[in-house]
Amino acid sequence: MKNLLWVVPGFLVALAGPAAGQQSPEVRRVVTALDASGKAVVMIDERTHLTAPRPPNYAANVWVTSTSLPDFTSTADRGKTKIGLVPPKSGTVFRVVDFAPESQGAHPTDMNFMMKIVGAEAPKKGLPPRHPMMHRTRSLDYAIIMSGEIDMLLDEGEVHLKAGDVVVQQATNHAWVNRGDKPCRVAFILIDSQEP
Repeated sequence: MKNLLWVVPGFLVALAGPAAGQQSPEVRRVVTALDASGKAVVMIDERTHLTAPRPPNYAANVWVTSTSLPDFTSTADRGKTKIGLVPPKSGTVFRVVDFAPESQGAHPTDMNFMMKIVGAEAPKKGLPPRHPMMHRTRSLDYAIIMSGEIDMLLDEGEVHLKAGDVVVQQATNHAWVNRGDKPCRVAFILIDSQEP
């Protein structure tokens, strides 16, 4: 897999795919900040391993904020903030996910698998899931397909997406399903929202 660079204000994200013998994929995470004199500096520059909280897919939170107007005075590594699938109330999460091909096996079969993970944070409206990965969050999600191909299933129909495509997902039922033969890497920015 070719290495890719993406720039998001305040972050440089370099993504490298799994190499032979590597246990898990990783993402290079560069976070900038202002020092005491107001000069722009690098606060964090590291390779972060993606983990498998919901196997067989791997994920890593790049950055998490807990307010809609983030405070830039903290020196804490907000990428290490422990959260579930959804962003904190009034907050955001920037996340990278590698979706394994369905043909790889080990995918969940319980039709409510992802909805159970979302739990009480799920919006009150919505149709029952039609796929185990179908879920709905109370968030505005920006998705950038970085490598590979993936299908976004909706209540009715689906959309096939390829590297370079982007999605704005507005608190709708959806599932990410990789029907190809290679992992698909997607960068997500989730922003907490009001009940739809």
